Amino acid sequence: MKKDNALRTVRFERHFTKFSAGSVLIRQGETWVLCTASVEEKVPPFLKGKGEGWVTAEYSMLPGSTKERKERESKKGKPDARGTEISRLVGRALRAAVDMKALGERTITIDCDVLQADGGTRCASITGGMVALADAVSKLIKDGKLKKTPLKHFVAAVSVGICEGKPVLDLDYIHDSSAEVDLNVVMTDDGRYVEIQGTAEHNPFTEKDLDALRILSAKGIKDLFKLQKQALKG
Repeated sequence: MKKDNALRTVRFERHFTKFSAGSVLIRQGETWVLCTASVEEKVPPFLKGKGEGWVTAEYSMLPGSTKERKERESKKGKPDARGTEISRLVGRALRAAVDMKALGERTITIDCDVLQADGGTRCASITGGMVALADAVSKLIKDGKLKKTPLKHFVAAVSVGICEGKPVLDLDYIHDSSAEVDLNVVMTDDGRYVEIQGTAEHNPFTEKDLDALRILSAKGIKDLFKLQKQALKG
């Protein structure tokens, strides 16, 4: 059984698909997300001629990723609000890792498809997406399209919460659905925050609670950075 201050078992399987510039299946406990990186030699209209690149992301949950089948967006006829919000979060997080001038006028899109959801899918998407992004950059260098890496930092994310009065790291669905406080924390590997999303489900939480969760998340993210970098050496 996982300790409250420990991550779930995290595994990265790189080069999971054939055609993407970078791809990784991240397994974080029973949450599995396929992250693929695609490179296009163009940028959005607002960046044309500026000599800068762009990193963006799309997130979705496959129909069989949860106990009850999740209907596809195409059948609904409108975007899923939660998926759109998470897509934007993942894009913001991964842009923090990249020097856009050094990337040049090209776009890297990270697609995050949840194969199995057991809590923390947005955080796993960021952590896995970072590995896919690093592999895509390495391919650009190998292909002679970049002379040096545009990566400034590594980025990773983890969920933390207060469950039955205790701080818990890396919430699975059972913890997440019953947590009194739930935070998603995104950080760079030099110890800075990209984003903190936090909610009290029942009673407001104190500054002491926030500090405990912040310290616990930083510990977990530090471990995730080690795992990312070990995976990229493999």
